[in-house]
Amino acid sequence: MVLSRRVARFNRVATNRVSKYVVGWAPGFGMIVHKGRKSGTEYRTPVNVFRAADGFVVALTYGPGADWVKNVLAEGGCTVITRRRSHRVYDPELVHDETRQLMPPVVRQILGLLDVQDFMVLRRE
Repeated sequence: MVLSRRVARFNRVATNRVSKYVVGWAPGFGMIVHKGRKSGTEYRTPVNVFRAADGFVVALTYGPGADWVKNVLAEGGCTVITRRRSHRVYDPELVHDETRQLMPPVVRQILGLLDVQDFMVLRRE
């Protein structure tokens, strides 16, 4: 069921403006700072992000076709802000995992309800 374009549009206009005050410090949340592929404009996108062995893993709740995902792939990296720290990350890799093993157990269940099966793995510099 990955979240719809309608939900994405609402979040971009309303929810993201509020969440930007929470995602920098709340566990399981973060901000992806990336540049537009064509415009070069800097964007900040709130995401569900979790630590991985050598970096981070991001749940792609809008699927792998989201603009921010395309921007990070084109750039070859981005900055992740989580828990009040900025991390430069690189080598983005899309992973399709129906079992959601990269996520913490409780998060797996929630993402299962949303049918999220795609993730982006980012390595720390």
